[in-house]
Amino acid sequence: MNIAFSPCPNDTFVFHAWVHGLLPDAPKVNVTYADIDITNHLATKPNELDVLKISYAALPWVLKEYALLPCGGALGRGCGPLVLTRKTDSSFGASALSKKRVAVPSERSTAYLLFRLWAEENVPGGVGEIIVMPFHEIMPAVRDGIIDAGLVIHEARFTYQQYELDMICDLGNWWETDTGFPIPLGAIIARRSLDLQALTTTIQQSVEYAWANPDISKPYILDHAQEMSEEVAKNHIQLYVNSFTANLGEEGYEAIYSLLGRAQEKGFVPSFDMKLLK
Repeated sequence: MNIAFSPCPNDTFVFHAWVHGLLPDAPKVNVTYADIDITNHLATKPNELDVLKISYAALPWVLKEYALLPCGGALGRGCGPLVLTRKTDSSFGASALSKKRVAVPSERSTAYLLFRLWAEENVPGGVGEIIVMPFHEIMPAVRDGIIDAGLVIHEARFTYQQYELDMICDLGNWWETDTGFPIPLGAIIARRSLDLQALTTTIQQSVEYAWANPDISKPYILDHAQEMSEEVAKNHIQLYVNSFTANLGEEGYEAIYSLLGRAQEKGFVPSFDMKLLK
């Protein structure tokens, strides 16, 4: 079975047991490690991938071929994307982004979708040019004045002050205050032709194994953690792996309906049948 997910600590934590053959009866896998911007687009094109991690924002493009699995992804509170700028610009707040160049990690990421929903309400006249770049390049580009502001994800929320940047908005706090829901960030999808219940069970077992044996997965996680420290990797996992990772539950699905329903109303995503989400 061919699967694809990012090298980020939350994904390697979740999938470690499955990838390493530690689960009885789980199918053997071939893994492609790719940033979520890549998997978002891979899922929309002919490919040989059976299971992928993509952004929830990218779901409307792929739901005919792939089904959303109720586990393995990232959905939670206090873990939202941040809008950052240089300290000299931060005093202007959201207005500092008016007609400016903003870097984002993916055009089909949940982070960017949240940014678009927030900016439409809060940035006078709208932002200027949107530039897609790998998330680990965004903060240096803002610091060096290559771009005016950046939308950052993952461990950047722990490290952005090292780049002498300030936060204009925590989009997670904005979303949670506005809706009361957690943020749907990363989704696990699988081809509809597969045994979806068996795959769900396998991923849930992999999550449970990781929680029960955190030290066993540590070398694998750090080997793929793009030179981040062990402490940052640990914080990353604690932030993005939670009860929603084991099972979305009703609250998780309601959060997804809210996000994609708003996006569909604004025309930010293609029209789709919401029943395909569950």
